Amino acid sequence: MLIGTVLTALFAGAAALSLFWLPHDIAALDISQRSLGPSLTHPLGTDHFGRDMLSMLMAGARTSIAVALVAVGIGVGLGVPLGLWAAATRGSWLDEVIMRGNDLIFAFPSLVIAILITAVFGPSALNAILAIGIFNIPVFARVARGGALPLWTLDYVMAARVAGKGRLLISAQHILPNVANLLIVQATIQFSLGILAEAALSYVGLGAQPPTASWGRMLADAQTMIYTEPQLAVLPGLAIVLMVLGLNLLGDGLRDALDPRLRRVRM
Repeated sequence: MLIGTVLTALFAGAAALSLFWLPHDIAALDISQRSLGPSLTHPLGTDHFGRDMLSMLMAGARTSIAVALVAVGIGVGLGVPLGLWAAATRGSWLDEVIMRGNDLIFAFPSLVIAILITAVFGPSALNAILAIGIFNIPVFARVARGGALPLWTLDYVMAARVAGKGRLLISAQHILPNVANLLIVQATIQFSLGILAEAALSYVGLGAQPPTASWGRMLADAQTMIYTEPQLAVLPGLAIVLMVLGLNLLGDGLRDALDPRLRRVRM
């Protein structure tokens, strides 16, 4: 968990810093400085347009994290209430509608959803957020519903129902706090998948558009120079790998820390 926290904090810090400061302007092209090696002025060198690679990676981290964060927020904000309500009305027509709707969304991967959205509205980071966010909704709905269903049979929930509390209030006061650990772990997993999805969408031209920096766009631009200037592909690829690895390690650590059954096993 420590390694995951350090890696995640490193990239999050770089993304936050890029909001206020970058070593060089990523929108400024300087062909005379193209394809330079590492130096004091450019610690990671420059790309084929003369842009500073360190600045591009920092700005790309900002884009990837922002897209994944908002997409996860959409999934949590819409999926969790739907999952809790489906669990509260288990076996009813509403439960069936919610879960079959989730199955319908699952039938279309985020890339396919992105293609459908961009066919109508055009490629952009916003449309990438919508595509990834829509795909996250059924994920969190299923996790919330699966975690909530066993809780509805417990004594304290039955006591709350006898006391006259409605299903909505019980879900908010008693069910949600007890499935929060599952949702937190799932959020870290979906965040890492969001990073990958954003890079994939940008790689095929459906995500962030120039001059916005994106790790996936950097990979797409470097693919024709993989043999002559491999660092142009290695650096953004390594950034994606380390970011996703850090989030996955952080998610595993949170699962171990928040799951009481695992705590009992360690004790």
